[in-house]
Amino acid sequence: MDKPLISRHLVDSDGSLAEAPREVPKVGILGSGDFARSLATRLVGSGFSVVVGSRNPKRTAGLFPSAAHVTLQEEAVGSPEVIFVAMFREHYSTLCGLSDQLAGKILVDVSNPTQQEHLRHHESNAEYLASLFPTCTVVKAFNVISAWTLQAGPRDGNRQVPICSDQPEAKRTVLELAQAMGFTPMDMGSLASAREVEAMPLRLLPGWKVPALLALGLFVFFYTYNFIRDVLQPYLQEGKNKFYQLPVSVVNTTLPCVAYVLLSLVYLPGVVAAALQLHRGTKYRRFPDWLDHWLQHRKQMGLLSFFCAALHALYSFCLPLRRSHRYELVNQAVKQVLTNKSHLWIEKEVWRMEIYLSLGVLALGTLSLLAVTSLPSISNSLNWREFSFVQSTLGFVGLVLSTLHTLTYGWTRAFEESRYKFYLPPTFTLTLLVPCVVILAKGLFLLPCFSRRLSKIRRGWEKDGAVKFTLPVGCALAQKTSHV
Repeated sequence: MDKPLISRHLVDSDGSLAEAPREVPKVGILGSGDFARSLATRLVGSGFSVVVGSRNPKRTAGLFPSAAHVTLQEEAVGSPEVIFVAMFREHYSTLCGLSDQLAGKILVDVSNPTQQEHLRHHESNAEYLASLFPTCTVVKAFNVISAWTLQAGPRDGNRQVPICSDQPEAKRTVLELAQAMGFTPMDMGSLASAREVEAMPLRLLPGWKVPALLALGLFVFFYTYNFIRDVLQPYLQEGKNKFYQLPVSVVNTTLPCVAYVLLSLVYLPGVVAAALQLHRGTKYRRFPDWLDHWLQHRKQMGLLSFFCAALHALYSFCLPLRRSHRYELVNQAVKQVLTNKSHLWIEKEVWRMEIYLSLGVLALGTLSLLAVTSLPSISNSLNWREFSFVQSTLGFVGLVLSTLHTLTYGWTRAFEESRYKFYLPPTFTLTLLVPCVVILAKGLFLLPCFSRRLSKIRRGWEKDGAVKFTLPVGCALAQKTSHV
C-alpha cells in the first residue's frame, strides 16, 4: 500500500470538514502497520497534526500522508499529549525504554487479541499496557473500527467507538477526539471493561447462531422428507432411479419450505406475546426468556427466509436448463404423437400455474422490501410508523401471499391418495401448519372483543391493578400507531 486510499481532506458525517479540538493540537502514533497508516490518514483529514513514531522511518515515511511527520519513536513521543499505541501486545515491552518520556501521557490502546490470546490471558491488552506504564493514563478505544472504515469514513462502517479508562479527563479527551473524527463515542466505564471491549471484534455474528441453526435444522428435515417421498419411494416401490434429482430438484423443493416456515416463525412470537398479555391482563410482567430471545431473533429469521426464497427463485429458473428436463419434454412429445393427440391443453392447470407463479413473485417482492428496510442505513431513514408498517403490516401481507402461493401450488393434491407416498402427506401440507395458526390468530385478534382489550393493555391498563380507563373514541387509529 504505497498511497492512502482516499484524499487527506476527509469530510465529517454532515458534509463539513471535521475540526480538531483546540486542546489536542498534536496526536502521536506508535506503529507503522496498516491500522496506523489508516489512523494517520483519518486524523490528518480531520485537521490534527500527526507525528508517527517508527523503528525505521525512512522505509515507512512514503506510506503515510505527506502531512504526517514520520520520525523515530523517541522523537515522536515528545510533544503529543495523546499517543495511539498501534502495535500488538507482544511488542509493548519494546516501548519500556520510553517510560520517562511517556510519563503523564495519554496512551490509546487500539489493539485486539486473537481468540486464543483472549482465552489465555486473564487481563486485557489495555490493562497489560497500563501495568507496564504506571505513570501513563491508558484509554481503550478504536479497536472495533477497521482500517477501511478509518480511511473511507464512518458513514461506510460502524460509527460507534467504545471507550473506557480509569481517568475521566483522559477519557473525555479521547471522546472529543473521536467526535472530531466523525465517530460516535460510547462510554464503557472504567478500564476493567477493556476485556469486554476487546471481545467485541471476536464475536462472529452472535445474533445469527440460533436462527442459522434453526434454518439448517429445517433444511435437513425437509430435505430428508422430500428425499424419502420423491427419490427413495419411487426407487423401492417402482424401480425408478431418480437420484439425479438430489442436487437441484429436491433442493428446490426444500428451499421454499424453509423460507415459508421461517417467515411464519417471525410473526408467531408476536401472536404468543399478545396471547400472554391477554391472559395476564397486563403488559408489566416479563415474557419468558425463551420468548424474549425469540422476539430478538426475528430480524435474522426474516433475512434467512428471504435468502431461502431468493435461492428458490434462482433454482426454479435453472429447472428448464437441466438435461433431464429436456429428455422429459422429448418423451412427452413422443408419447403425445403415439397417442395421436394433436392438442394438449388443461384449462384448470394453466390457470393454477399462472396464479401460482404470480403469487410467488408478489411474495418474493414483498420479502425483498422487508429485507431492504432491515438494513440500518434504510431503517434509520424511516420513522417508527413507517418502519412498523413495512415490517409488521407488509410482512403479514407477505405471509398471506406466501400462503396463497403454497395453496395454489398444492391445489387438490392434498386430497389425492396417490400423493401420500409411504403414507407421508405432501410436503406443502406440513408447511401450512404454522402459517395458518399465525394467520388465524391474527384474524382473531382483530375482533373487537380482543383488539380493544389488547389495545388497553398496551396503553397501561391492568386487569387486577389500579390503572383502569376507558378507551377514547377513535381508538382504532391509536391501536394502529401505538406499539408500547
